[in-house]
Amino acid sequence: MRWRIAILVSAAIAISYLDRQTLPVAVKAISIDIPLTNQQFSALQSAFLFAYAFMYAGGGKLVDLLGTRLGLTVIMLFWSFACASHALATGFTMLAISRFLLGVGEGGGFPAATRAVSEWFPTRERATAMGIINAGTAVGAVVAPPLIALVLGFTNWRWIFLLTAGFGLLWVAWWRGAHFPPMETSDQIAVETGAMAGSPADSAMRIPWTQLFGFRETWGLVTAKFLSDAAWFFYLFWLPKYLYDARGFDIKSVGMFAWMPHAAAGIGCLLGGTFSSYLVRRKFSLGFARKLALGASAAVMPFVILVPHVAVSLAIAIFCLAYFGQQSWSTLVMVLPADLFPRDVVGSVAGLVGFGGAMGGIVFGQLAGYFLDHGFGYGAVFGIAGILHITAFIIILFAIPVVSPLKLHGNFSYGGVQ
Repeated sequence: MRWRIAILVSAAIAISYLDRQTLPVAVKAISIDIPLTNQQFSALQSAFLFAYAFMYAGGGKLVDLLGTRLGLTVIMLFWSFACASHALATGFTMLAISRFLLGVGEGGGFPAATRAVSEWFPTRERATAMGIINAGTAVGAVVAPPLIALVLGFTNWRWIFLLTAGFGLLWVAWWRGAHFPPMETSDQIAVETGAMAGSPADSAMRIPWTQLFGFRETWGLVTAKFLSDAAWFFYLFWLPKYLYDARGFDIKSVGMFAWMPHAAAGIGCLLGGTFSSYLVRRKFSLGFARKLALGASAAVMPFVILVPHVAVSLAIAIFCLAYFGQQSWSTLVMVLPADLFPRDVVGSVAGLVGFGGAMGGIVFGQLAGYFLDHGFGYGAVFGIAGILHITAFIIILFAIPVVSPLKLHGNFSYGGVQ
């Protein structure tokens, strides 16, 4: 039952990445009707990420209040209609509004996923489950380039947004018929997963949302996510445009090749989480299992510095390596809130972490647009992106010296100190 839930949530994440990739992949066709500079393209991504950042935090709180089942239903409906609204755009402003609304809807997706993991999976399986869920990012992104190229071969770019929105509505019907909270299924699931209330880490308590900032672990995760997602959102949103502008690709060529890094990302999701879970099952400490996998993931990221300086075939291979490392990294970072915090606040903590990541995407996206419109070129941008994950890993080592459930009490204390 719980693995079926993981696949369901993974499908939702796949649709979210399909929806957010529609504009970057179709930008060349859109630009025929709505011309866009590099900074305007950055602004469209920032509109998405600004809303995504605040609703990642707010969406986490929403999911904690509504529960996973109803929370994900509301979230998916909203972002599906927001995706469809792109088809009505006639200018830059309308596109920006649609991107903003899409960010509002998608902001709660990953906090809901993290909460689902904490509800359904014990510690030894959480990284694997999060890997399966996070692999949905790769599925959606792999499907996007060839699907969009196919649709553009028969009709105009507006139908792409209507089609992808329809996938979201179909998912809602599937979700409502297939998912029920653990308390509504059977006591056997509670015994089997150990994921329901009753364990010390999951004991019911209400900690004010603002007081979560009192934990250095929260700050460490938010800062690390700010840095690593600054690079990730640049790769995610700018890869098709880089291939168009710097490598001379057309839409058909992007459809043929741009899915490859995302396929590698899916493998990274599965292997990163599975490797960490394997180490836990082999009786290594939870901290060692998480940090070894995080460090290995971060270690491959500096290779992106070479992208502007090598042949296009090797550049695609480096993108594949970077996407692999990033999504292995992301899987592990997003499972840490479930390792550290009680279930009742996991969605809120995950929301704050995602907020940091989206804000990093905004800052670096604007920097990239400025650099590219002012003659600095892609070499400078990739040079900065290549060091961000290593810096983020160092921060995690200092901010989270021990990975274990925090000692919390109803009146809020940390480490036994009131």
